Amino acid sequence: MSRTLTQMACEVLTTAGGREKAALSRRHAADWFAARASDTPIAIGTANPPLRPARPDKPELLDPRDVPRRKPGSPEGRQAILHAVAHIELNAVDLHWDIIARFGHVPMPLGFYDDWVKAADEESKHFNLVSDALEANGSYYGALAAHAGMWRAAEDTIDDLMGRLAVVPMVLEARGLDVTPGMIKIFQNAKDAQTVDALKVIYGEEVGHVAYGSKWFHFLCGRDNLDPKDVFHALVRKYFHGALKPPFNDEKRAEAGLPPDFYWPLADAAH
Repeated sequence: MSRTLTQMACEVLTTAGGREKAALSRRHAADWFAARASDTPIAIGTANPPLRPARPDKPELLDPRDVPRRKPGSPEGRQAILHAVAHIELNAVDLHWDIIARFGHVPMPLGFYDDWVKAADEESKHFNLVSDALEANGSYYGALAAHAGMWRAAEDTIDDLMGRLAVVPMVLEARGLDVTPGMIKIFQNAKDAQTVDALKVIYGEEVGHVAYGSKWFHFLCGRDNLDPKDVFHALVRKYFHGALKPPFNDEKRAEAGLPPDFYWPLADAAH
């Protein structure tokens, strides 16, 4: 019997090594799209994904308050930024496969799966690009401690697809649109062209991931005749811990289908 997409997603989730996870993710994405273009598409199926994805022994995962702060202007500070970005990208690979594995029972158009497989494939590419940049800067993924809270949004929304879409792409990934231009400047000032190129690729493609979240969130609201803005505010208040932090990249957020009246009422200034 051929594998289903949800089984393929679980294979990625249960692969521990970062490079290995990214490689398997990219192979599965290529297989999915090759099958979609042929007469033998892969069935979606249903699966029982692990509560948490497999992780390498390193990095050590710490409470966010215990992760050391480093000055971005120093070589060590730039290594720390890259390490944090690599960790975010690896979590994103798992988050995008998890939304497929976890919600295979929810009837959705095939385009939903196309979008999240494509997003997972791009996040895998991003992890490799940042890992390469980290190694070029004399470090590697696993050399520093990392944030243990990254998977909390997935656990909190384990049985709520709309909640998952609201918090992961529409809040957490949208935050990447706000902070990445500043990171690009740091590495431009350091004359690190390899990292600048990697971050520009990430910045361009993350707009698409936020847009996928917004598109499918609105789809589900429309299917249930719900007001998207009100539902978004309620779900973010339920599942996201803390207020959203300005400044916001209003232009890129709008490009991704996030109007200001979605996120400004949830900002620090509104509390």
